[in-house]
Amino acid sequence: MGVSENKDEQKRLEKYALMTQGSVKRLVLKMALPTIISMLVTAIYNVADAAFIGHLSTEATAGVGVSFAYMIFVQAIGFFLGHGSGNYISRALGARNTVNAAKMASTGFFTALSAGTVFAIAGVCFLSPLSLLMGATSDILLFSNQYLFYILLATPFMMTSMVMNNQLRLQGSANYAMVGLALGAILNLLLDPLFIFVFRWGVKGASFATLLSQLFSCILLFAGTKKAGNVHIRLHNFSPSLYFYKEIVRGGLPSLCRQCLICVSTICLNRAAAVYALPGQEASTIAAFAIVSRIMMFAFSIILGFGQGFQPVCGFNYGAGLHARVKESYVFCMTVATVILLLMGSIGYIWAPQLIALFRNEDRVLIDIGTRVLRWQCLAFPLIGLTTATNMLFQTIGRVFPATILSLCRQGLFFIPILLTVPSIVGLKGLEATQAMADVLTFLFTLPFAINIYRELAKGKE
Repeated sequence: MGVSENKDEQKRLEKYALMTQGSVKRLVLKMALPTIISMLVTAIYNVADAAFIGHLSTEATAGVGVSFAYMIFVQAIGFFLGHGSGNYISRALGARNTVNAAKMASTGFFTALSAGTVFAIAGVCFLSPLSLLMGATSDILLFSNQYLFYILLATPFMMTSMVMNNQLRLQGSANYAMVGLALGAILNLLLDPLFIFVFRWGVKGASFATLLSQLFSCILLFAGTKKAGNVHIRLHNFSPSLYFYKEIVRGGLPSLCRQCLICVSTICLNRAAAVYALPGQEASTIAAFAIVSRIMMFAFSIILGFGQGFQPVCGFNYGAGLHARVKESYVFCMTVATVILLLMGSIGYIWAPQLIALFRNEDRVLIDIGTRVLRWQCLAFPLIGLTTATNMLFQTIGRVFPATILSLCRQGLFFIPILLTVPSIVGLKGLEATQAMADVLTFLFTLPFAINIYRELAKGKE
């Protein structure tokens, strides 16, 4: 064994001892802090991106909002491969199986690179049909196409970045994951006003800035995988076998289902907004829902980052058979998430009109609709803490069935049926409350699962 291999092994042993013996609460906070920072920076970019484009026109805001459905689809594939391979790597390192961990890291990365290239080529070839499929109307199709073009070219970098970010995070190297995502998002923030306003590229400028920043993030994250103690990505370790893909499905299927349903529900919401909008207010209504989704993504990114800090602690200790530590980290994650959500929900409800106006204060219709939608979602926001923590727990420990069922609830089992029924009875007012209704039903559905897994972990059952 060479010097570099000895250094890697020593780092892994130190990490194993820390993850299985250190204070659970401190570990979760330590893992969560860099993840929250990276998620927040990325969320700030998404909010700022929408705010910059909001200064162009309502139609531009709506066009970019429609294109967001494709980015969610890219996230679906990236999170599927990233969570699937990362959760396996976490458990494998907990069981000290570094050989399979290395094979899984390379398999997840090169599969994402191949899939991203295929989707990029197919999307460019069918650009307008893709925009129309996602809910673009005739008056916003041009803006949707302009934004989508460079996003399509960025697809391979976006997918591989998501895979590497989750692999690094789930093996306990959240700092490297943070640097890769955060610096890319900061670059995007700097390039957005330059390309949009200085070069006068408009919507195309925002999209091109995203392409450059995603390439930059991809390079940084790949460099992070080469650091000592991290599982390295090498072409000769690429092992596209049935075993590894089954493990990716086992750990990533809940993420794939959840993100695909978010994509489908976003498309359905775009179409419903156009249908139930008052005549002449289609663009304002679509833009209002798009802006609220960006605001809620910003708030949810804090909880998602905290939950992702919980996952490596959960995976390592579950792989090591330390179920009491898994239970302690689960309860801590759920409690802190609920308190944070209660605070953010209160702030969002009180200052909803001001938050919406930050994006486009020239459109009174947009502000009124956005305010009502945001307030409905803020009312149900505290319930997401339990559902998110429980879903992440099942996914990390490899419980495919309950994790998948729970991931289907919020945007699938409840949201889409509500979306297809309630607005047809109540109209636009019903459409504005659909996500809040789905969140309440998801909480009630998840509660028995949470109680059962808590009791199981308390008994130390394998």
